[in-house]
Amino acid sequence: MNKNVLDTDLSGKVAVVTGGSRGIGAATAKKLASLGANIAVIYAGNEAAANAVCEECRAHGVKAEAFQCDVADFAQTKETVALIKEAFGTVDILINCAGITRDKLLAMMREDDFDAVIATNLKGTWNMIRQCCGIFIRNKGGSIVNVSSVVGLTGNAGQSNYSASKAGIIGLTKSTAKELAAKNIRCNAVAPGFIATDMTKDLGGEDSPWLKMIPLARAGEAEEVAEAIVFLADAAYITGEVLRVDGGMAM
Repeated sequence: MNKNVLDTDLSGKVAVVTGGSRGIGAATAKKLASLGANIAVIYAGNEAAANAVCEECRAHGVKAEAFQCDVADFAQTKETVALIKEAFGTVDILINCAGITRDKLLAMMREDDFDAVIATNLKGTWNMIRQCCGIFIRNKGGSIVNVSSVVGLTGNAGQSNYSASKAGIIGLTKSTAKELAAKNIRCNAVAPGFIATDMTKDLGGEDSPWLKMIPLARAGEAEEVAEAIVFLADAAYITGEVLRVDGGMAM
């Protein structure tokens, strides 16, 4: 896809991007800004990185602000969405990118490793949808894109917690799509494969065994996932879809 995906114009729209300080979230925030959307970047801890993303977004002539929030905390997400609404007036698009990993073989995994990943990845996604859906209903429309993973479709050894969280996001996406379609609110997901981000840097470079599983024989780029997210965010007749962005890894 070229820079202007299907000539998308998001001028005046307000997009909330969780996990927006790095990786896929940062690439998505910047892509949305390049298409005219105002951006609320939600970050967990790296304020400098979040502010840097906002600066890049503002270079496109849009409004961009950073908001610190633990998306696993229901009360924090409620407060943060209220602050975003106060700052921007509304929310039109929600992109749920926030995610963590705590990989271990099942027999070695601690309960807190499982709970933390489920809390951030799955509950955090639900929390944000829950806090934004009232705004969307009042607006008589909205668009949600959740970031799942191919391991949510296939499972993966050493990632029982992560795989379960990402499979849960797929179920949440489809249920949300069915429940909110009558309100003109769409909900879709992307399922990235091996993407070159901070979360995958410890999995190896060109010698990574993951690359042998990818027909296109390379890691994906965060910007390529961002292209797919923007497409789904704007595709008016698509809902409940899970779009793999994986170089053929899970086909």
